[in-house]
Amino acid sequence: MVLIDEILKCHSLSIVGLEKNTGKTECLNYILSRVKDSGKRFAVTSIGVDGENRDQICQTPKPEIELFEDMLFVTSEKHYREKRLTAEILDVSEVRTSLGRLVTARVVNSGKVLLSGPVDTFTLKTLIGNVLYFGADQVIIDGALSRLSLAAPAVTDAMILTTGAAVSRNIPQLVRKTRYVYDLIRLGMTDQKLYDKLHGKEEGVWAIDENGEVHDLHIPSVFMLDKYGDNIFKHGRRIYVAGAVSDKLLEFMRIQKEPVELIARDFTRIFARPESFYAFIRQGGILKVLLQTRLLAVCINPQSPDGYCLDSDILREAMQQELDVPVFDVRKI
Repeated sequence: MVLIDEILKCHSLSIVGLEKNTGKTECLNYILSRVKDSGKRFAVTSIGVDGENRDQICQTPKPEIELFEDMLFVTSEKHYREKRLTAEILDVSEVRTSLGRLVTARVVNSGKVLLSGPVDTFTLKTLIGNVLYFGADQVIIDGALSRLSLAAPAVTDAMILTTGAAVSRNIPQLVRKTRYVYDLIRLGMTDQKLYDKLHGKEEGVWAIDENGEVHDLHIPSVFMLDKYGDNIFKHGRRIYVAGAVSDKLLEFMRIQKEPVELIARDFTRIFARPESFYAFIRQGGILKVLLQTRLLAVCINPQSPDGYCLDSDILREAMQQELDVPVFDVRKI
């Protein structure tokens, strides 16, 4: 299958849901069942907790995570002790979570496990390096509720987005919400020269002049931009914001007399509402990123946690008409 072929080309993959109960774990299980005989060793972990057999909020049944022989996994001490498979411990990290230290292990006999990994992206990046050291060829990270940050390009090479009836029962509205996140993920990148100058700047607001030179505007917060007036644009109309891109920031840029090119670090830094984003674009504004995530596919879950079920074929077709990536319902592949 095309999706599995693309996954096998990635060193690291994140599976991220627009909401809880959009089918992340089911998507993960589908992938693991298809790659287990690929000749590559996969490692799996989660940011948050994944693999419960019952949703802790809605109390609805959930698929458990099934791992296969020779796969690696990282989970907390608590959930390692509760595993229903045979495993060999490779490492016990000094990093502690609320559920204990993180245990890296290799599956000896297939079975099921709860995954509870690190809760921050810095630890996650370190963990990816560790499992590669222990012989993993590829890493899959199962997301938690609203943790789009784990899909940042600095963390994983590629991502799969899951969406579905838990986001909205109304198909047009569901498609619009998914399309917005899709548009953010697909924002264009800056050129290599500008990337080289900006990628090390983790804070602040910076201006880029017509010669491509970067100038620190010495603005302590993007929330204070309007107090600096036209001085913001004394070096040109291209502005790099290392932190969050908010509604207020996009509105400020939108009302300028001339269009502005705004550069964000990556799509996970954009916290604006769709209305603000699209209004900025319609006004001639340009929004780019330093780092771009490769979106492999969108997986849909037509079932909502309260029992409502959309028509899978109609939903998939409506989504596919709007998105230029494959759209799947893994239950129907």
